[in-house]
Amino acid sequence: MTDKVYPSATNPSAAANGSANPAFPANKAQLYNTTRPPYRPQPPPRRRHRRSCCCSCCLWTALLILLLLVLVAIAGGVFYVLYRPHRPSFSVANLQISKFNLTDTTLTSSFNFTLTAHNRNKEITFFYDPIDVKFFSGDVDIGEGSFPGFTHGKRNVTTLRSVVSSSSAFPDGTDTSPLKASLKSKNLPVKIQLDTKVKVKVGKINTKKLEIRVTCDDIKISISTGKTTSSNVKCKVDPRIKIIKWTV
Repeated sequence: MTDKVYPSATNPSAAANGSANPAFPANKAQLYNTTRPPYRPQPPPRRRHRRSCCCSCCLWTALLILLLLVLVAIAGGVFYVLYRPHRPSFSVANLQISKFNLTDTTLTSSFNFTLTAHNRNKEITFFYDPIDVKFFSGDVDIGEGSFPGFTHGKRNVTTLRSVVSSSSAFPDGTDTSPLKASLKSKNLPVKIQLDTKVKVKVGKINTKKLEIRVTCDDIKISISTGKTTSSNVKCKVDPRIKIIKWTV
């Protein structure tokens, strides 16, 4: 009886070359294909959407602010054309010394003071609170007084009169030498400062009260005659705007 010979599963040519695959189960490298590149985690994508939203928001905000500025400028132009607003103006109409006694420590003074207020506006009325008045010669306070509050009508000229006086001792350290020199030269320099609050009515609109300061400078009074050597001295009007605790 002839025995049957079965061919070997091994490739003869591969066996001859010594590269025959061994007859055992494949390892992990063979199962998962060693030719595939290793896995590398990718960085997270950039959040372009959020950045573009921020840019768009900034752009719209800037456009809105620009639009508001344009509208304010247009409203201001219309207001100026309709009402032609002017600041109130003040001037010193008369100033006389009725008493001025100076010692090393005290001052007794009395001034007759006349102030003229002008309102040149056709459609604007001013409402003034009581006005505090102070007189200075150099840095020395030489008199205090007040004017009552009043309503300043359209295209109106109002004359205010008051007595400004002082009868008190100087604070410690006050330098009175400039006052003594002025008495010797018979020429007393005076600065007038007025502080008050004013409310403005434009048509039917009333504004809130605004602090203002009126300053009348470069005034000289002749000691010999007791009258001011300057006539119709113009005063400067400045608003006093409070920012937190500071006043501009």
